[in-house]
Amino acid sequence: MGDEIRSAEIQRKTAETEILLQIGLDGTGRHQIDTEIPFLGHMLTLFSVHSLCDLKIAARGDIEVDDHHSVEDIGICLGQGIKQALGDKRGIKRYGEATVPMDEALVRAVIDLSGRPYLVFNADLPQEKIGGLSLENVPEFFYALVSAAGMNLHIDVIRGRNSHHIIEAMFKAFARAFKEAVSIEPQIEGVWSSKGIL
Repeated sequence: MGDEIRSAEIQRKTAETEILLQIGLDGTGRHQIDTEIPFLGHMLTLFSVHSLCDLKIAARGDIEVDDHHSVEDIGICLGQGIKQALGDKRGIKRYGEATVPMDEALVRAVIDLSGRPYLVFNADLPQEKIGGLSLENVPEFFYALVSAAGMNLHIDVIRGRNSHHIIEAMFKAFARAFKEAVSIEPQIEGVWSSKGIL
């Protein structure tokens, strides 16, 4: 694998949002998150800590209208950052899976960094909003992320009643599955695919 630095910086500016995102895949979970949406910021902090990715996000958007544009565009930027940081995906394990509890909630996340975007999101979220985040936008965040990253992601809520617990377990499970998927398998010299490309 050599001494390649797997990192990326993404800047996105539209009429609705302005986002700067920096990600380092081989970090220690250092994070600086500023999203104007407190609960989303908390979840992105959890992603950084549990994936051990270094993550910096500064996001401004038209949240006086709705949080949808900011949530979706942060997902796009995170996906673009992941894709850029992974490069040709040489040596990565590609697949990752994690099941994480949070009190009564239990959530499983399974990832394939296949280059083919697909999201399966099985979750019933009882609340409508937490900390400035409309919970209907949680699947929109993940859809934007997987589309931009070229990732196959399955999220299954096995059980849970409290929306905060469910989403926290979701982001932690995603983070830990992601950590596994981007980790290096020393036996693989190229990419781990019979096609020879991911």
